[in-house]
Amino acid sequence: MERIKWYIIESYQELIERVTWPTWPQLINTTNVVLIASAIFAIIIFFFDLVSKQVMDFIYSLG
Repeated sequence: MERIKWYIIESYQELIERVTWPTWPQLINTTNVVLIASAIFAIIIFFFDLVSKQVMDFIYSLG
């Protein structure tokens, strides 16, 4: 039980003293980058899926 207590105390101290938290503008900018990148990847995957569906429909229509 003593080990768990020390783990919690040391974890809290590390969060307070050693972790550098981003400022609000940094957080907003990083969030925007993640949202834009996610949207771009989603659009790319959508088009890959659309093209592969068209290719598969064409292949199945031949047989």
